[in-house]
Amino acid sequence: MSYHFSKTMECTVDEAVEKVTAKLKEYGFGIITQVNVQETLREKIGVEFRKYRILGACNPTYAHRALSAESRIGLLLPCNVIVYEREDGNTEVAAINPKVSMEKVGNRDLTDFACEVTEIMEKVIKAL
Repeated sequence: MSYHFSKTMECTVDEAVEKVTAKLKEYGFGIITQVNVQETLREKIGVEFRKYRILGACNPTYAHRALSAESRIGLLLPCNVIVYEREDGNTEVAAINPKVSMEKVGNRDLTDFACEVTEIMEKVIKAL
């Protein structure tokens, strides 16, 4: 089982960010953090890098359930989604597979819950 779900799109990074943000919203997820890796690397170390965004997606209900089941699970939250420009000019959108990352914790309550979130992330990526 892969640690992510991904899809290649023929659009700009900005357009893909808008599309994935809207699709996540349909499932009750909001973007609580956004890192523009291209800008950060340019500003911090003077390196030019392709367009690359890291979106921190969160559904408060699922976050509460996860944190209630395992106090340190915040290390794996929020659900990260990346959007970046590929070398061929297309854009790739990928989301973490929560089941893979959370099953390593060894908490059965968390593993069962992660299956629900995994289904959502897979649906979001497929629907783009």
